[in-house]
Amino acid sequence: MTDSISSVLSQIRSYQSQLGQSAAAVRADSPRSDAVGGVGQFGQFGQLGQVAPTGAPSFSETLSRAINGVSSAQERSGQLQKAFELGDPNADLAKVMVASQQAQVAFRATVEVRNRLVQAYQEVLNMPL
Repeated sequence: MTDSISSVLSQIRSYQSQLGQSAAAVRADSPRSDAVGGVGQFGQFGQLGQVAPTGAPSFSETLSRAINGVSSAQERSGQLQKAFELGDPNADLAKVMVASQQAQVAFRATVEVRNRLVQAYQEVLNMPL
């Protein structure tokens, strides 16, 4: 259980460092927000208000990767559970429980992110004009 928690924490830290490096690269590459010509913190605006790509992964790509990670953790957990039930000697109970806990923690984290995104969206909708 402790190994599972430390594994999840190390994964979270690695994601944070990756996001920190990506954000630093975007800040270094993007023009100043007070520059002339419709340039903001989200990049150079093109026709019809579209944002040109900045080279860093978009929010939707990052979210998609996180969801795919949760899905693969759940799939791996299910495979280990099935192998344990079938008597595979490589699937011991400890591995099954750790994989199950990792999948559960990843799913809960994803649900929490979703809840916070929905809450932020609702706050934006309720802002006075």
